[in-house]
Amino acid sequence: MVMYTVLHTVVPPVARLIWRPTVTGLENVPRTGPVILASNHLSFADSLVIPIVAPRKVVFLAKSDYFTGTGLKGRLQRAWFEGMGLIPVDRDDSRAAIASLDTALDVLGRGEAFGIYPEGTRSRDGRLYRGRTGVAHLALTAGVPVVPVGLAGTERLQPIDTRLPRVVPVAVSFGTPIDVAGRYDGLPLGKARRELTDEIMRAIQALTGQEEAGVYNDRAPDA
Repeated sequence: MVMYTVLHTVVPPVARLIWRPTVTGLENVPRTGPVILASNHLSFADSLVIPIVAPRKVVFLAKSDYFTGTGLKGRLQRAWFEGMGLIPVDRDDSRAAIASLDTALDVLGRGEAFGIYPEGTRSRDGRLYRGRTGVAHLALTAGVPVVPVGLAGTERLQPIDTRLPRVVPVAVSFGTPIDVAGRYDGLPLGKARRELTDEIMRAIQALTGQEEAGVYNDRAPDA
């Protein structure tokens, strides 16, 4: 918590000064209480961009590899990711998906904001892929609203296989919260999850204008 406070006192103002991101819809993000921020996914940097511009702490999951480095570099990298609110998850564990959902529910149970990419992994061709229903499972189980988030330009901020971010135009749009309370009463759970997920993806697409792929992104997740 101390590291988070320190980093967020320094990093967001400096990052906003350097990159000058275009941010709209901040008023749509509840300042308190549990909420899910569901975003499209274009770059590894997305999990840093959203917390930098959001008006409150947003927790994301990240590959455990980022937290296991050795030596001074490893310790600094681990402190950086932990300070930015990222939580490690072992993607090589067959139970990782269930563990990730449990971790997310713990975050929401503490009244915090949880960030998630319904596509599952980042888009390498810029299209918006079909959403997986984990986001709806979280929203319906925890009974919390979902704020759709649209990112643009982050794929140029830190392209794949580059180490340092570039100074490029980046835009972040926060959409109108989707309230799930009582909306799916009486529907079979599977159908409710699918309908809610599709609604979230439509809201994200409206913010980004991305071409819809119409299929799942089955590329091996690497971000």
